[in-house]
Amino acid sequence: MFFIPLFDDVGSPWLVLVFGGLLLLQWSRPLRRLRFSLFRRVVRNIAFAVPALLTLRLALLPVPLLAAAWAERNGFGLIHWLLPAEGPIRWVGLGLGIPAFDYAYYWWHYATHKVPLLWRFHNVHHTDLDMDVSTALRFHFGELILSILFRAATVVLFGIGFWTAVVYEIVFETAGQFHHSNWRLPKPVERLLNAVFVTPRMHGIHHSIVRDEFNSNWGTLFSFWDRLHGTHRLDIPQEELILGVPAYRDENELTPGRLLGMPFRKQRDWKLPDGRPCETRRDAPSRKNG
Repeated sequence: MFFIPLFDDVGSPWLVLVFGGLLLLQWSRPLRRLRFSLFRRVVRNIAFAVPALLTLRLALLPVPLLAAAWAERNGFGLIHWLLPAEGPIRWVGLGLGIPAFDYAYYWWHYATHKVPLLWRFHNVHHTDLDMDVSTALRFHFGELILSILFRAATVVLFGIGFWTAVVYEIVFETAGQFHHSNWRLPKPVERLLNAVFVTPRMHGIHHSIVRDEFNSNWGTLFSFWDRLHGTHRLDIPQEELILGVPAYRDENELTPGRLLGMPFRKQRDWKLPDGRPCETRRDAPSRKNG
């Protein structure tokens, strides 16, 4: 493992601070009423996240960063080809790298839902029966391993610089914690933020058990990719949302050990435990019974 000063000395403490701050904010101003034990879920999500966090630091960060360093050293990639290697305009390349990476990740997120192999792993993230900042940690380490090649290819093809890639990873993780949080922002503030960024109300709809709501809001940092592609939604009141995956409604099935094995077992159809489909809002059970 090679040392990454900006991430290890600055980014990691910052992310721990953000996590703790959002835990307090969502406790004092919750966006959605939780239906299951907050303490149990947070402990489970943190325990489940340990292999993923190790994968993140040992492979998911180093491999794309080494690829970015190679592209930068060899002048490879769109940003390097379009902009001069020296001079003040070079800073434009640093600015372009973050939205370029984020746009590519919009399509990776879409793929994790549409490609069966990727969905086996991403499904684990969506099975959380409530959603708060700890859900941002609930990723199967297998999903992170599968994303390494994609991230490395992205930085090489776009020519994203080493330090731009480091900054994006910190911003990416911060954004993930923020939009998974259960923090109720004042609606005017959230509308203003959502003109540019993905917010908790927006991402909450993406975690709905209703498929036509779940198939929206793919963005991670910037909301305008969803606006560009017609996948942006803010039309479902948060108090009407039922979160999770229809076929997994029993929290006893969602222990860390079972979540780790879930991608390797037979995948269930997008149906409620009683066999009913959950495709549109008409199919959704009431929040009381869901």
